[in-house]
Amino acid sequence: MSGRPACDVLLCGTGLFAARIAFDLAATCGEPLRIAMAGRNAARRDWLVTAANARATIFATPPRFVSLDADLLEPGAADRLVAATAPRVIVQAASAQPSAVIARSGDAWARLVADGGLSATALTQAEITLAVARANSRAGARAALVNCAFPDVVNAIVAAEGHGVLSGMGNVGILSSVFAAARDLDPARLKVLAHYQTLAPFRRPAPQRGGRPPRVWIDGREVDDVFAQFADVLLTPEPVIDISGATGVPLILALCAGRTWRGHLPGPQGLPGGYPAVVENGRVELDLPKGLSRAAAVAWNASFEEENGLIVADGRIAFRGRLKELLATRAHDLASGFPIADINSAIARMNDLRDAMMKEPA
Repeated sequence: MSGRPACDVLLCGTGLFAARIAFDLAATCGEPLRIAMAGRNAARRDWLVTAANARATIFATPPRFVSLDADLLEPGAADRLVAATAPRVIVQAASAQPSAVIARSGDAWARLVADGGLSATALTQAEITLAVARANSRAGARAALVNCAFPDVVNAIVAAEGHGVLSGMGNVGILSSVFAAARDLDPARLKVLAHYQTLAPFRRPAPQRGGRPPRVWIDGREVDDVFAQFADVLLTPEPVIDISGATGVPLILALCAGRTWRGHLPGPQGLPGGYPAVVENGRVELDLPKGLSRAAAVAWNASFEEENGLIVADGRIAFRGRLKELLATRAHDLASGFPIADINSAIARMNDLRDAMMKEPA
């Protein structure tokens, strides 16, 4: 590792998501924050730092970015990184499973994800996040952890292992910001309850939409027909990184400044799905519309994974629905579920399965 051993924000990852976060921080940050970008691809990492510092110069903003070498898949690497940087906020945007798989086709793994749902990637997405969360816990959990790797599902795994995770970013935040912009609404007038699975219909033209939509309240009144109300909203088929990375930037800045923040977050407190939320004094609470209980909101979000996906309950991880059926044909040991204590071996097993299926035609 290089550079001064302390930072305000530790940004793990050098992919498109991490780049978007870094570039938006560079353009909008009004405080002299020190932001460390960590990853194993030195050329990519150093370029992102160079570009982020250049953007800060262009926009006349005071943050400074530094580059740190870290392969977070190596044993002990996350502990060394957290100890060296002592961050106030950890933004975990690294994953061994690129989210772009949703726009891919041609191999058996992409077909499994398309047919069984994105929760097929939950274990592979959890690997680095768990390493970082464990390191943060061993360091005294001083940093607020924001996980960007499939937070609607992965954050529940992190919490089940006993680690603190503030939230994720994107997903519900994508829909809330797009909906507010489409109707020229002050975001404070809008509340959205959305599981990541509710984004899929908005990737298709309005006449082709179906399934369960997100729940939306405007000025305290729930919208009767969300698909009709937002028929003109169309997301890209690939991950909506241009929006999702940006949704977390005001949260990161608020955490660093100790300011209260209100908006929409996936996986707050390790809960499934996404919610309206408020962050104050480094703690997150749900900010639900009047008349909607916490239990009802959590049950609504959890029902998506109960129907098809991955659930965490009573110390076990289990698969449901079509995803379970598909996994059972290739890895019955995984499909039947396992204790959270066996998560490491399950991740290794899923990685092997993914690597093998990526070599097979769809």
